[in-house]
Amino acid sequence: MNYSESISFLYAQLPVFHREGAKAYKPGLGNIEALCNLMGQPQDSFKSLHIAGTNGKGSSSHFMASILQEHGYKVGLYTSPHLHSFTERIKINGIQVAEEWVADFVTNHQNLIETVRPSFFEWTVIMAFTYFKEQQVDYAIIETGLGGRLDSTNIISPLACLITNISFDHQDLLGDTLEKIASEKAGIIKSLIPVTISEKQPETSEVFLAKATSVNAPLQFASDIISAVDFTFTSPTWGEMKVNSPYKGYYQQKNISGVLAWCEQIQSIIPLEAVKIKSGIERTRLNTGLQGRWEILGESPKIIADTGHNKSGITEIMQQIKQEGFDHLTIILGMVADKDINSVLTLFPTEASYYFCQANNPRAISALELQKLAATKGLNGKVVPSVNEAIALAKLNSKPSDGILICGSTYLVGEITF
Repeated sequence: MNYSESISFLYAQLPVFHREGAKAYKPGLGNIEALCNLMGQPQDSFKSLHIAGTNGKGSSSHFMASILQEHGYKVGLYTSPHLHSFTERIKINGIQVAEEWVADFVTNHQNLIETVRPSFFEWTVIMAFTYFKEQQVDYAIIETGLGGRLDSTNIISPLACLITNISFDHQDLLGDTLEKIASEKAGIIKSLIPVTISEKQPETSEVFLAKATSVNAPLQFASDIISAVDFTFTSPTWGEMKVNSPYKGYYQQKNISGVLAWCEQIQSIIPLEAVKIKSGIERTRLNTGLQGRWEILGESPKIIADTGHNKSGITEIMQQIKQEGFDHLTIILGMVADKDINSVLTLFPTEASYYFCQANNPRAISALELQKLAATKGLNGKVVPSVNEAIALAKLNSKPSDGILICGSTYLVGEITF
Protein backbone atom coordinates (compact mmCIF):
# COMPACT_ATOMS: atom_id res chain seq x y z
CA MET A 1 0.00 0.00 0.00
CA ASN A 2 1.08 3.57 -0.62
CA TYR A 3 0.44 6.32 1.95
CA SER A 4 -3.04 7.29 0.74
CA GLU A 5 -4.08 3.67 0.55
CA SER A 6 -2.76 2.94 4.04
CA ILE A 7 -4.64 5.86 5.62
CA SER A 8 -7.83 4.89 3.77
CA PHE A 9 -7.34 1.33 4.97
CA LEU A 10 -7.04 2.47 8.59
CA TYR A 11 -10.15 4.64 8.34
CA ALA A 12 -12.04 1.72 6.86
CA GLN A 13 -10.81 -0.89 9.33
CA LEU A 14 -10.59 0.93 12.66
CA PRO A 15 -12.97 2.94 14.87
CA VAL A 16 -11.85 6.56 14.43
CA PHE A 17 -12.73 8.97 17.25
CA HIS A 18 -12.10 12.19 15.37
CA ARG A 19 -14.57 11.02 12.72
CA GLU A 20 -17.09 8.96 14.72
CA GLY A 21 -16.93 10.34 18.26
CA ALA A 22 -17.78 8.38 21.40
CA LYS A 23 -18.72 5.14 19.63
CA ALA A 24 -15.12 4.83 18.44
CA TYR A 25 -13.68 5.31 21.92
CA LYS A 26 -12.13 2.17 23.43
CA PRO A 27 -11.32 2.88 27.08
CA GLY A 28 -8.76 0.75 28.84
CA LEU A 29 -5.18 -0.33 28.28
CA GLY A 30 -5.81 -3.91 27.13
CA ASN A 31 -5.36 -3.26 23.42
CA ILE A 32 -2.29 -1.06 23.74
CA GLU A 33 -0.72 -3.57 26.14
CA ALA A 34 -1.30 -6.30 23.57
CA LEU A 35 0.16 -4.17 20.78
CA CYS A 36 3.21 -3.25 22.85
CA ASN A 37 3.76 -6.91 23.76
CA LEU A 38 3.64 -7.91 20.11
CA MET A 39 5.98 -5.06 19.09
CA GLY A 40 8.60 -5.68 21.78
CA GLN A 41 7.65 -2.96 24.30
CA PRO A 42 8.84 0.02 22.24
CA GLN A 43 7.56 2.49 24.87
CA ASP A 44 10.32 1.35 27.22
CA SER A 45 13.11 2.20 24.78
CA PHE A 46 13.05 5.99 25.22
CA LYS A 47 12.64 8.54 27.99
CA SER A 48 9.24 10.20 27.99
CA LEU A 49 7.29 13.12 29.41
CA HIS A 50 3.50 12.82 29.67
CA ILE A 51 0.95 15.62 29.24
CA ALA A 52 -2.80 15.57 29.85
CA GLY A 53 -5.51 18.21 30.22
CA THR A 54 -8.59 19.61 28.54
CA ASN A 55 -7.22 22.78 26.95
CA GLY A 56 -3.59 23.72 26.49
CA LYS A 57 -1.99 20.29 26.31
CA GLY A 58 -1.17 20.65 22.61
CA SER A 59 0.50 24.03 23.04
CA SER A 60 2.31 22.86 26.19
CA SER A 61 3.54 19.72 24.43
CA HIS A 62 4.99 21.77 21.60
CA PHE A 63 6.55 24.33 23.96
CA MET A 64 8.30 21.56 25.88
CA ALA A 65 9.45 19.78 22.74
CA SER A 66 10.93 23.02 21.43
CA ILE A 67 12.70 23.71 24.73
CA LEU A 68 14.37 20.30 24.62
CA GLN A 69 15.29 20.79 20.98
CA GLU A 70 17.00 24.07 21.89
CA HIS A 71 19.09 22.08 24.37
CA GLY A 72 20.32 19.89 21.52
CA TYR A 73 18.23 16.81 22.15
CA LYS A 74 16.54 14.60 19.58
CA VAL A 75 12.89 15.00 20.58
CA GLY A 76 9.90 12.91 19.61
CA LEU A 77 6.46 14.52 19.80
CA TYR A 78 3.16 12.66 19.70
CA THR A 79 -0.05 14.72 19.61
CA SER A 80 -3.59 14.50 18.28
CA PRO A 81 -5.68 15.29 16.37
CA HIS A 82 -3.97 16.66 13.28
CA LEU A 83 -4.91 19.82 11.39
CA HIS A 84 -3.99 18.94 7.81
CA SER A 85 -2.13 15.64 7.58
CA PHE A 86 -2.02 12.50 9.71
CA THR A 87 1.78 12.75 9.76
CA GLU A 88 1.54 15.85 11.99
CA ARG A 89 0.77 13.53 14.90
CA ILE A 90 4.26 12.02 14.98
CA LYS A 91 7.29 14.30 14.75
CA ILE A 92 10.96 14.29 15.60
CA ASN A 93 12.55 17.71 16.02
CA GLY A 94 9.59 19.20 14.21
CA ILE A 95 9.87 16.93 11.18
CA GLN A 96 6.76 14.87 10.50
CA VAL A 97 7.04 11.13 10.11
CA ALA A 98 7.56 10.25 6.45
CA GLU A 99 4.50 9.12 4.52
CA GLU A 100 6.53 6.17 3.23
CA TRP A 101 7.28 5.04 6.80
CA VAL A 102 3.58 5.18 7.69
CA ALA A 103 2.66 3.19 4.60
CA ASP A 104 5.31 0.57 5.32
CA PHE A 105 4.26 0.26 8.96
CA VAL A 106 0.62 -0.29 8.06
CA THR A 107 1.48 -2.70 5.26
CA ASN A 108 3.90 -4.74 7.35
CA HIS A 109 1.73 -4.95 10.47
CA GLN A 110 -1.78 -5.56 9.18
CA ASN A 111 -1.75 -8.77 11.16
CA LEU A 112 -1.73 -6.73 14.38
CA ILE A 113 -5.00 -5.13 13.36
CA GLU A 114 -6.55 -8.53 12.77
CA THR A 115 -5.15 -9.89 16.05
CA VAL A 116 -5.91 -7.00 18.41
CA ARG A 117 -8.68 -5.01 16.68
CA PRO A 118 -7.44 -1.68 18.04
CA SER A 119 -9.02 1.73 17.65
CA PHE A 120 -7.47 4.23 15.25
CA PHE A 121 -5.97 6.08 18.22
CA GLU A 122 -4.46 2.92 19.71
CA TRP A 123 -2.92 2.17 16.34
CA THR A 124 -1.37 5.63 16.08
CA VAL A 125 0.05 5.32 19.60
CA ILE A 126 1.88 2.06 18.83
CA MET A 127 3.01 3.58 15.55
CA ALA A 128 4.52 6.57 17.39
CA PHE A 129 6.18 4.38 20.01
CA THR A 130 7.72 2.20 17.32
CA TYR A 131 8.94 5.17 15.31
CA PHE A 132 10.54 6.82 18.32
CA LYS A 133 12.25 3.55 19.20
CA GLU A 134 13.59 3.08 15.66
CA GLN A 135 14.81 6.67 15.49
CA GLN A 136 16.39 6.47 18.96
CA VAL A 137 15.03 9.74 20.30
CA ASP A 138 16.53 11.18 23.46
CA TYR A 139 13.13 12.21 24.81
CA ALA A 140 9.54 11.88 23.66
CA ILE A 141 6.74 14.24 24.62
CA ILE A 142 3.55 12.17 24.73
CA GLU A 143 0.16 13.89 24.77
CA THR A 144 -2.93 12.00 25.87
CA GLY A 145 -5.85 11.75 23.49
CA LEU A 146 -8.58 12.40 26.04
CA GLY A 147 -8.82 11.60 29.70
CA GLY A 148 -5.70 9.98 31.09
CA ARG A 149 -6.50 7.03 33.35
CA LEU A 150 -7.73 4.84 30.49
CA ASP A 151 -5.91 6.63 27.67
CA SER A 152 -3.72 4.43 25.49
CA THR A 153 -0.70 6.64 26.11
CA ASN A 154 -0.91 5.84 29.83
CA ILE A 155 1.13 2.70 29.31
CA ILE A 156 4.34 4.74 29.43
CA SER A 157 6.51 5.20 32.53
CA PRO A 158 7.38 8.89 32.16
CA LEU A 159 10.07 10.92 33.85
CA ALA A 160 7.47 13.54 34.79
CA CYS A 161 3.88 14.58 34.08
CA LEU A 162 2.11 17.84 33.32
CA ILE A 163 -1.65 18.40 33.59
CA THR A 164 -3.01 21.57 32.02
CA ASN A 165 -6.43 23.23 32.30
CA ILE A 166 -9.44 21.17 33.31
CA SER A 167 -12.76 22.20 31.76
CA PHE A 168 -15.92 20.67 30.37
CA ASP A 169 -15.39 18.55 27.27
CA HIS A 170 -16.25 14.95 26.41
CA GLN A 171 -18.56 14.79 29.44
CA ASP A 172 -20.20 11.66 28.05
CA LEU A 173 -16.88 9.85 28.41
CA LEU A 174 -15.09 11.61 31.25
CA GLY A 175 -17.87 12.71 33.60
CA ASP A 176 -20.28 15.58 34.05
CA THR A 177 -18.40 17.51 36.76
CA LEU A 178 -14.95 19.09 36.80
CA GLU A 179 -14.05 16.81 39.70
CA LYS A 180 -14.87 13.70 37.67
CA ILE A 181 -12.99 14.99 34.63
CA ALA A 182 -9.99 15.86 36.81
CA SER A 183 -10.06 12.38 38.30
CA GLU A 184 -9.69 10.88 34.82
CA LYS A 185 -6.85 13.26 33.94
CA ALA A 186 -5.19 12.50 37.28
CA GLY A 187 -4.92 8.91 36.14
CA ILE A 188 -1.57 9.70 34.53
CA ILE A 189 -0.07 10.45 37.96
CA LYS A 190 2.15 7.55 38.94
CA SER A 191 4.14 6.43 41.95
CA LEU A 192 7.04 8.76 42.77
CA ILE A 193 6.79 10.52 39.38
CA PRO A 194 6.77 14.33 39.72
CA VAL A 195 3.74 16.17 38.37
CA THR A 196 2.99 19.82 37.69
CA ILE A 197 -0.53 21.23 37.45
CA SER A 198 -0.66 24.25 35.13
CA GLU A 199 -3.77 25.87 36.59
CA LYS A 200 -4.94 25.75 40.20
CA GLN A 201 -8.72 25.45 40.13
CA PRO A 202 -10.91 25.20 43.25
CA GLU A 203 -12.97 22.32 41.86
CA THR A 204 -10.00 20.16 40.91
CA SER A 205 -7.03 20.91 43.16
CA GLU A 206 -8.02 18.45 45.89
CA VAL A 207 -8.51 15.72 43.30
CA PHE A 208 -4.92 16.07 42.13
CA LEU A 209 -3.52 16.40 45.64
CA ALA A 210 -5.34 13.27 46.79
CA LYS A 211 -4.14 11.20 43.84
CA ALA A 212 -0.55 12.40 44.18
CA THR A 213 -0.55 11.71 47.92
CA SER A 214 -1.90 8.20 47.39
CA VAL A 215 1.06 7.28 45.15
CA ASN A 216 3.73 9.46 46.80
CA ALA A 217 4.12 11.59 43.68
CA PRO A 218 5.70 15.04 44.18
CA LEU A 219 3.08 17.57 43.04
CA GLN A 220 3.21 21.32 42.48
CA PHE A 221 0.84 23.94 41.14
CA ALA A 222 2.39 26.33 38.62
CA SER A 223 0.89 29.41 40.27
CA ASP A 224 2.76 28.54 43.48
CA ILE A 225 6.06 28.54 41.59
CA ILE A 226 5.73 31.04 38.73
CA SER A 227 4.31 34.56 38.73
CA ALA A 228 3.22 35.95 35.38
CA VAL A 229 2.23 39.43 34.18
CA ASP A 230 1.97 40.31 30.48
CA PHE A 231 4.18 37.36 29.51
CA THR A 232 6.90 38.33 31.97
CA PHE A 233 7.50 35.32 34.19
CA THR A 234 9.37 35.12 37.46
CA SER A 235 10.70 31.81 38.73
CA PRO A 236 12.86 30.75 41.70
CA THR A 237 15.72 29.46 39.57
CA TRP A 238 15.79 31.77 36.55
CA GLY A 239 14.40 34.99 37.95
CA GLU A 240 12.54 37.32 35.59
CA MET A 241 12.04 36.18 32.00
CA LYS A 242 10.20 38.19 29.35
CA VAL A 243 8.89 35.76 26.73
CA ASN A 244 7.82 36.81 23.25
CA SER A 245 5.44 33.94 22.60
CA PRO A 246 4.88 33.11 18.92
CA TYR A 247 1.26 32.41 19.86
CA LYS A 248 -0.41 35.62 20.97
CA GLY A 249 -3.49 34.22 22.69
CA TYR A 250 -3.61 35.47 26.28
CA TYR A 251 -4.42 31.92 27.38
CA GLN A 252 -0.87 30.95 26.42
CA GLN A 253 0.37 32.75 29.54
CA LYS A 254 -1.20 29.95 31.61
CA ASN A 255 0.35 27.29 29.39
CA ILE A 256 3.79 28.89 29.52
CA SER A 257 3.56 29.25 33.31
CA GLY A 258 2.82 25.54 33.53
CA VAL A 259 5.74 24.64 31.29
CA LEU A 260 8.15 26.91 33.19
CA ALA A 261 7.07 25.42 36.52
CA TRP A 262 7.52 21.97 35.01
CA CYS A 263 11.03 22.93 33.89
CA GLU A 264 11.76 23.98 37.48
CA GLN A 265 10.48 20.65 38.75
CA ILE A 266 12.49 18.43 36.40
CA GLN A 267 15.81 20.29 36.81
CA SER A 268 17.33 17.34 38.65
CA ILE A 269 16.26 14.99 35.86
CA ILE A 270 16.97 17.12 32.78
CA PRO A 271 19.27 20.11 33.46
CA LEU A 272 17.91 23.14 31.60
CA GLU A 273 19.25 26.63 30.90
CA ALA A 274 17.20 29.82 31.11
CA VAL A 275 18.36 31.20 27.77
CA LYS A 276 17.43 27.96 26.00
CA ILE A 277 14.09 27.71 27.77
CA LYS A 278 13.26 31.22 26.59
CA SER A 279 14.43 30.60 23.03
CA GLY A 280 12.65 27.26 23.02
CA ILE A 281 9.30 28.87 23.78
CA GLU A 282 9.88 31.72 21.36
CA ARG A 283 10.98 29.38 18.56
CA THR A 284 8.17 26.87 19.03
CA ARG A 285 6.47 27.68 15.73
CA LEU A 286 9.79 27.34 13.89
CA ASN A 287 10.92 24.23 15.79
CA THR A 288 7.66 22.27 15.84
CA GLY A 289 5.32 23.74 13.20
CA LEU A 290 2.34 24.12 15.56
CA GLN A 291 -0.52 26.02 13.91
CA GLY A 292 -4.04 27.13 14.72
CA ARG A 293 -3.48 28.82 18.09
CA TRP A 294 -4.54 32.47 17.71
CA GLU A 295 -3.09 32.19 14.21
CA ILE A 296 -2.92 35.56 12.43
CA LEU A 297 -3.74 34.85 8.79
CA GLY A 298 -3.94 38.41 7.55
CA GLU A 299 -4.09 42.09 8.42
CA SER A 300 -6.45 44.90 7.35
CA PRO A 301 -8.82 43.26 8.10
CA LYS A 302 -7.15 41.17 10.77
CA ILE A 303 -7.94 37.48 10.31
CA ILE A 304 -7.53 35.16 13.29
CA ALA A 305 -7.93 31.37 13.41
CA ASP A 306 -8.08 29.43 16.65
CA THR A 307 -8.85 25.79 17.32
CA GLY A 308 -10.78 26.67 20.51
CA HIS A 309 -13.96 24.62 20.49
CA ASN A 310 -15.29 24.06 24.01
CA LYS A 311 -16.77 26.45 26.56
CA SER A 312 -13.48 27.21 28.27
CA GLY A 313 -11.61 27.71 25.03
CA ILE A 314 -14.24 29.97 23.47
CA THR A 315 -14.47 32.01 26.68
CA GLU A 316 -10.74 32.76 26.43
CA ILE A 317 -11.05 33.69 22.76
CA MET A 318 -13.99 36.03 23.34
CA GLN A 319 -12.17 37.80 26.16
CA GLN A 320 -9.23 38.53 23.89
CA ILE A 321 -11.39 39.51 20.91
CA LYS A 322 -12.88 42.29 23.04
CA GLN A 323 -9.37 43.71 23.49
CA GLU A 324 -8.80 43.95 19.75
CA GLY A 325 -11.18 46.90 19.35
CA PHE A 326 -12.46 45.96 15.91
CA ASP A 327 -15.00 48.29 14.30
CA HIS A 328 -16.94 45.18 13.32
CA LEU A 329 -16.37 41.48 13.82
CA THR A 330 -17.23 38.63 11.48
CA ILE A 331 -17.13 35.12 12.92
CA ILE A 332 -16.78 32.04 10.74
CA LEU A 333 -18.11 29.18 12.82
CA GLY A 334 -18.29 25.42 12.55
CA MET A 335 -18.68 22.82 15.29
CA VAL A 336 -18.98 19.10 15.83
CA ALA A 337 -22.39 17.78 16.78
CA ASP A 338 -21.37 16.01 19.99
CA LYS A 339 -20.22 19.18 21.78
CA ASP A 340 -22.38 21.25 24.15
CA ILE A 341 -23.29 23.56 21.30
CA ASN A 342 -26.03 25.51 23.07
CA SER A 343 -23.77 26.47 25.96
CA VAL A 344 -20.95 27.50 23.65
CA LEU A 345 -23.21 29.61 21.42
CA THR A 346 -24.24 31.76 24.39
CA LEU A 347 -20.64 33.02 24.57
CA PHE A 348 -20.64 34.67 21.14
CA PRO A 349 -21.52 38.36 20.59
CA THR A 350 -24.89 39.07 18.98
CA GLU A 351 -23.56 42.18 17.24
CA ALA A 352 -21.11 40.18 15.10
CA SER A 353 -21.84 38.91 11.59
CA TYR A 354 -21.71 35.14 11.07
CA TYR A 355 -20.87 32.65 8.37
CA PHE A 356 -21.75 29.06 9.27
CA CYS A 357 -19.73 26.22 7.75
CA GLN A 358 -19.54 22.45 7.99
CA ALA A 359 -16.14 20.82 8.10
CA ASN A 360 -15.60 17.73 5.98
CA ASN A 361 -15.92 15.44 8.99
CA PRO A 362 -18.73 13.01 9.86
CA ARG A 363 -19.01 14.49 13.36
CA ALA A 364 -19.56 18.04 12.11
CA ILE A 365 -22.99 19.53 12.64
CA SER A 366 -24.54 20.71 9.38
CA ALA A 367 -24.09 24.41 8.70
CA LEU A 368 -27.84 24.80 8.31
CA GLU A 369 -28.57 23.21 11.69
CA LEU A 370 -25.86 25.32 13.32
CA GLN A 371 -27.37 28.42 11.76
CA LYS A 372 -30.78 27.53 13.21
CA LEU A 373 -29.37 26.89 16.70
CA ALA A 374 -27.36 30.10 16.58
CA ALA A 375 -30.45 32.10 15.60
CA THR A 376 -32.13 31.05 18.85
CA LYS A 377 -29.25 32.82 20.65
CA GLY A 378 -29.57 35.96 18.54
CA LEU A 379 -26.61 35.07 16.30
CA ASN A 380 -27.57 35.65 12.67
CA GLY A 381 -25.69 34.93 9.50
CA LYS A 382 -25.35 32.97 6.29
CA VAL A 383 -24.52 29.39 5.44
CA VAL A 384 -21.38 29.07 3.31
CA PRO A 385 -20.19 25.78 1.78
CA SER A 386 -16.56 25.96 2.92
CA VAL A 387 -14.37 27.83 5.35
CA ASN A 388 -12.16 29.22 2.60
CA GLU A 389 -15.17 30.59 0.72
CA ALA A 390 -16.36 32.13 3.98
CA ILE A 391 -12.98 33.80 4.51
CA ALA A 392 -13.09 35.24 0.98
CA LEU A 393 -16.62 36.59 1.54
CA ALA A 394 -15.73 38.02 4.94
CA LYS A 395 -12.71 39.83 3.50
CA LEU A 396 -14.82 41.21 0.69
CA ASN A 397 -17.37 42.61 3.14
CA SER A 398 -14.94 43.93 5.78
CA LYS A 399 -13.13 47.22 6.24
CA PRO A 400 -9.41 47.35 7.14
CA SER A 401 -10.40 48.17 10.74
CA ASP A 402 -12.66 45.11 11.03
CA GLY A 403 -11.82 41.64 12.29
CA ILE A 404 -12.50 38.10 11.10
CA LEU A 405 -12.39 35.13 13.49
CA ILE A 406 -12.50 31.45 12.50
CA CYS A 407 -13.15 29.07 15.40
CA GLY A 408 -15.38 26.38 16.90
CA SER A 409 -13.72 23.26 15.52
CA THR A 410 -10.21 21.94 15.04
CA TYR A 411 -11.42 20.33 11.83
CA LEU A 412 -12.77 23.61 10.46
CA VAL A 413 -9.44 25.39 11.13
CA GLY A 414 -7.68 22.42 9.57
CA GLU A 415 -9.41 23.08 6.25
CA ILE A 416 -8.11 26.63 5.98
CA THR A 417 -5.62 27.17 3.20
CA PHE A 418 -2.91 28.77 5.33
